Amino acid sequence: MSARGEGRTHWRRSALVAAPALAAAGGLGAAVSTGALAVGLQLQDKPVQLTTSSLYGTQYGAAVVDVTVTNPDGTPRTERVLRMGFADGVVNGLCLSRPQRIMGADYTLLLTLGDQNPGSWEIRTKNTVLDVRQAAGVLDMDGIVSLNIDGKDVKTVKDATGAYVENPLNSPPDRFGIQARYAKFDRIVASAQDLQVPGILTTPGLAVSVKPGTVQCPPPAAPTGTPGTP
Repeated sequence: MSARGEGRTHWRRSALVAAPALAAAGGLGAAVSTGALAVGLQLQDKPVQLTTSSLYGTQYGAAVVDVTVTNPDGTPRTERVLRMGFADGVVNGLCLSRPQRIMGADYTLLLTLGDQNPGSWEIRTKNTVLDVRQAAGVLDMDGIVSLNIDGKDVKTVKDATGAYVENPLNSPPDRFGIQARYAKFDRIVASAQDLQVPGILTTPGLAVSVKPGTVQCPPPAAPTGTPGTP
């Protein structure tokens, strides 16, 4: 009886700790669902699972870079990832699953963006940067495609004068790089270290929840139709 009582008390305390974060995220969801959000999105420091039915972007670039991550014991280490960037993108549904540990208990922050229509490409982004540890799915690149270019020479976004920003992915010299005018990813399941949208992200809906344990995003649906112009 005592053990069960302690378990209930532990859950309530953890839920109270999680409640302010969930409330804030709920407010963010309300803003996004009305189209009112015109700020950046940034998820850093901890790995996040990402799934999407489809992502289509212009001025796609990628480069191999090194990032600093934290071990479970708090010590840092360097990990090699593929950093990808888009100037403008349209996304057909997006789910983000990020583990959290609160007062010794495991939780998952689950964010689902979009309208659940696999043919709408309803989410729009600007200047997206994503550090990918591993990914599975279908990739189609078009336009002029360059493979194995120097990562520091990759171009994605332009500055206020209309000139391309130099080394936008902060790649060291002599690293593998990819450049394409267009890139389309379908049914992607990826593990990302960082996700940044310092430009604008708009979506017709956002559902946010905190779930006990480790919860994965559901498998993405196959897209239908073709994306609109970003």
